[in-house]
Amino acid sequence: MRDADSARARLDAVFETATSGAAATRALGRALGARLAAGDVVLLEGGLGAGKTVFVQGLAEGLGLRGAVKSPTYTLVHEHHARAWPGARADLAHLDLYRIPEGRDPGELGLEELLERAVLAVEWGGRLAATYPAHVLVTLTGPDPALPPDARGVRVRGQGERPADLVRALASEARA
Repeated sequence: MRDADSARARLDAVFETATSGAAATRALGRALGARLAAGDVVLLEGGLGAGKTVFVQGLAEGLGLRGAVKSPTYTLVHEHHARAWPGARADLAHLDLYRIPEGRDPGELGLEELLERAVLAVEWGGRLAATYPAHVLVTLTGPDPALPPDARGVRVRGQGERPADLVRALASEARA
């Protein structure tokens, strides 16, 4: 039993924190983005206005992408190409599933092609957790009337060996 618990612990990691505003939320995304590589999947959850797009802006910066990152709510996916930015490490495919009906086959979205060359960041992405069991899930909460207006709660969970390692490294950096 202890071996199974130990193995499970290596495959799952959680880091919880709070950010004081958009700049801090973006900085946390940047710290995670600095560790990502093509093929990594980051799923984002949180209510409207919780900071999902702001977090993805940080991911892009961490990857070395300097272009404007906006919510792809009406276009489904925005691709940000590393070749456009000297020093960028990987493409970013930024999706927003808010307007996609529940139950739509994720295979119809062409995500496997994107993953060959890009980091996948998916707003409202929790429904893809079963499709991509190895992922980082970022859950943002707020605004909270008991906190300053720009404060956000952030829970980052890595499921799978590489995602768990990413989350442990992020937590270690945040504590330093």
